[in-house]
Formats: sequence, structure tokens, C-alpha cells
Amino acid sequence: MKKIITTSNAPAPVGPYNQAIIASGQMLFVAGQVPLNPQTGEIVGEDITIQTQQVMKNIQAILVEAGATFDNIVKTTIFLTDLKNFSTVNQEYAKYFDEKNAPARACVEVCRLPKDALVEIECIAIIN
Repeated sequence: MKKIITTSNAPAPVGPYNQAIIASGQMLFVAGQVPLNPQTGEIVGEDITIQTQQVMKNIQAILVEAGATFDNIVKTTIFLTDLKNFSTVNQEYAKYFDEKNAPARACVEVCRLPKDALVEIECIAIIN
């Protein structure tokens, strides 16, 4: 069983995928989010801080639509076009998680992201 999660409060997919899918009633898989403005579909800012803030807002909108919060996330993957931005992204990311209950995480450098974004984050959450 799978349920498609869609919200206009996060950017529409830019390809053949969905914003998120709930599988088996409790596993929420959130597609990688880049810093798109949900209304315009355009990248927000050229600064890594602003872009990371927008990515987290987009993830939050999808979580809310699925009946979840950041506390439900069990795994994230962060993709950066430059690992020199790691500490800045980490500072913004940390605002959304209690350090003692933070999800497992991977962070990798990639050569390019959709729409030339600087950061993309995907996650997996457990929901009730």
C-alpha cells in the first residue's frame, strides 16, 4: 500500500516523481527538496543559508501534509555542491532537530543539483 502526499505549500515536482509517499501506512519517504519557492517554482536566493532555510520549509510543509513533524524523521541525506558549506548548512539544519533525538544522516558532495541549487535534502520518517 502506498499513499501519495502532495501539498501546494511545497514546490511541485520538476520531474516524474511525487513530493512524498507513505508506504505500509507508516513509512514516509520525502523526495529530495531543493530551495524552490512553492509559488513561483524558482530557486530562492544564491546564499547557502537562505537556500537551506527554504529547503527545510519545503520539507516541513510536506511533513505537515502527511501528519508528521521533524520529530518523526529517522534518516536524512544532504547533498551539497560544495562541502565547504557543511558547517553553515549544519547550523540551519540543527534548528529543526533536538540533538538527542536527531535522525541518522548522510551528507555528500555532488557536482550539480537540479536548477543549480546549492543544497538538496531528502528524508524518511515514521508516522502513526
